[in-house]
Amino acid sequence: MQWMLGVVLLWFSFSAMAEPLRLGIGTHKPPYVFQGEARGLEYEIVEAAAKHAGFAIDVVHMPIERLHWLLRRSEIDAIATTNELSGIQAFYSQPHIYYQNVAVALRSRNYKIERIADLSNYSVSAFQRARFLLGREFQRMAQSNPRYREEAQQIARNRLLYSGRIEVVVADIRILRYLNREVLHQVDVSQPLAQYSIFAPTPYQVGFRREAQRNRFNQGLAEIRANGEYRAIERRYAMY
Repeated sequence: MQWMLGVVLLWFSFSAMAEPLRLGIGTHKPPYVFQGEARGLEYEIVEAAAKHAGFAIDVVHMPIERLHWLLRRSEIDAIATTNELSGIQAFYSQPHIYYQNVAVALRSRNYKIERIADLSNYSVSAFQRARFLLGREFQRMAQSNPRYREEAQQIARNRLLYSGRIEVVVADIRILRYLNREVLHQVDVSQPLAQYSIFAPTPYQVGFRREAQRNRFNQGLAEIRANGEYRAIERRYAMY
């Protein structure tokens, strides 16, 4: 009984010593982030790595543009779902997750999209800061396409796509499929889709204001990869 009490006291001791980390992690984008539920594939990976690094995260959910602005103003300590192409000066971690972005259109439109530059021919909706995060070729397309737009809410692209108000959406395929269940009473999600695999997997990193915090997070990320915790989190979301 005494040894159990000792374990509990030790746990509370470690919890009390954990350094607070104010982390921006974006809005609702299941299965990666379930806003308000403290769960999701990406959320749990970042949380686990941060815990192993000695941090206790205090999560801020806001649109990604707003979070980058807060990081620039030093109002948060770190931001997830970003990378070194973001245009924001920060100390970037090792990639903690990869998203598989695709271009998607209604199959009935019969578009021919073989490369990123072909998107210039269509109205396109993507996620905030996609013009930076998806690489130089995509950035050139976004800058030259007057019908390119970015949405703060992931679910908006599902509505725009199925209602025919936008010709092509750019999204992670798992997010798009998941959010169909949240718009099925608003638009006809039974319409067949054409999926254009013109993007390589996108590596995402956590951007930190402080180099020391970045280094500690990298150590925590390496630990959960080595001890199997990372893989266990992935298995919980394998159905998506």
